[in-house]
Amino acid sequence: MAINKRDEGKKVNSNINVTPMVDVMLVLLIIFMVITPMLNNKVNVDLPKADAAVVMEDANKEDAVTVAVTRDGKIFLGGDQVQPDDMGAKISSKLENKTSKEVYLRADVRATYSKVMDAVDGIRAAGVSQLGLLTEKTDK
Repeated sequence: MAINKRDEGKKVNSNINVTPMVDVMLVLLIIFMVITPMLNNKVNVDLPKADAAVVMEDANKEDAVTVAVTRDGKIFLGGDQVQPDDMGAKISSKLENKTSKEVYLRADVRATYSKVMDAVDGIRAAGVSQLGLLTEKTDK
């Protein structure tokens, strides 16, 4: 009589296959790289280009008050569309707890001058002491 011995333990592969995990992580990294720039600016506008642009790091902060004027003349406070008449009250309510009364204006390069000036008038009506006009720096 012979004893039958099973060698199933030798057939089991105990190595971890990390290739699927690396593939998933690479896809997630690409997705986050594409989406992250869109999170800062809720309203997409083509900013005008300027040679003497100064970097304003405070404009990228999460609590920064940003007004955007689109090419079709709509005015946005943050991500919400506002009317020029109501803008002063809404901006002053956002700035009441802040020490720095600075507002940033992002105007589309093809926006009409009158709509941009309406936005500036609404910002000034809120009692803003500092107005930052955001542009892109030209590449030389």
